[in-house]
Amino acid sequence: MNIGIVGAGAMAAYHVKGFRRAGASIQAVADFNKEKAESFSREFGIKKTCKTLEEMLQAFPELDAVSIATPNKFHASLAIEALEKGKHVYCEKPPARNAKELQGMIHAAENAKKILMFGFNNRARPEAQAMATYIREGVTGRINSAQATWIRRAGIPGFGGWFTDKELAGGGAVIDLLHMIDLALYFMGHPEPRQVLAVTFDDFMGNPHFKGPWGVADGTGKMNVETACHAMVTFQDGRCLLIRNSWAEMNEREEVSVTFQGAKAGGLVEGLFGRDGYDETIMYRNCLFTEEFGRQVNREIITERDETMGRIANAENFVQGVTGEADVLNTPSEALVLMRIIDAIYESARTSRCISL
Repeated sequence: MNIGIVGAGAMAAYHVKGFRRAGASIQAVADFNKEKAESFSREFGIKKTCKTLEEMLQAFPELDAVSIATPNKFHASLAIEALEKGKHVYCEKPPARNAKELQGMIHAAENAKKILMFGFNNRARPEAQAMATYIREGVTGRINSAQATWIRRAGIPGFGGWFTDKELAGGGAVIDLLHMIDLALYFMGHPEPRQVLAVTFDDFMGNPHFKGPWGVADGTGKMNVETACHAMVTFQDGRCLLIRNSWAEMNEREEVSVTFQGAKAGGLVEGLFGRDGYDETIMYRNCLFTEEFGRQVNREIITERDETMGRIANAENFVQGVTGEADVLNTPSEALVLMRIIDAIYESARTSRCISL
């Protein structure tokens, strides 16, 4: 399987490692920044660099798939371009800036009869897959309610760059840290959303004391996205989901978690950061909360540690999905449920109204 990568940023490195682990060959990398593309190609032993996807497809018409790791604004247009050329597509999260853009991507994938998969890497984490087994085997019963949390104390990814420009990113903390919302929906089986009520805040935007450690360069652009959000989603079947997302907020520390309450058992998949933004400082917990023989019981699920938070495993799964070796871990229809909820979060916050879907 031959793959070309568009975007030579940090996430693309995980794509390369995952694709290669599944036996795929990386033929080229494309990036408008020539120096960045050449540096990336040297680091990972990729022979060809290009400036655009169009140039890459012309040079390598035999490509089976295209990987997209660019700013959010370009996800939809690049994915559609690749799909219309008959290529499978692996696209970093978020799928697009909004549900309308995603619909166009889904339409192109359906017409091309190609796989469209997204970088929802937290589904591929060992803890998440272990918990999914218990849910799938009926141990938890129907999950009635869940709480999706990705909060930081000081973790704004730069100021005035594409992360803080709504036109380029689609939003701030909500759309950037959508992983736990996605994971909660995955555990719940993607029920149909009914209503969304949300509020957002932009406290600490521009304050250097609340910038994260990722080395994202500050720019001279806009800073017009939210730094924190609190939301409630209800579903057509009577269930509910509580959401907390923040880049900068007066929290104890960075936390990534999904907690849920089922008819037979509750569960927790949690990562607590010792220091905001440093993955190596995460302390994981994976637990079931149930009743056995008249006693309340907490069961700890032991899994291996994955420093990449499932990023390599998720990219590997894409190749396996294309070659038929495994089922893909996420689908466009599931992504659409997520993006409809995110759209409603922003609309509710903008209008101060509950949004019906």
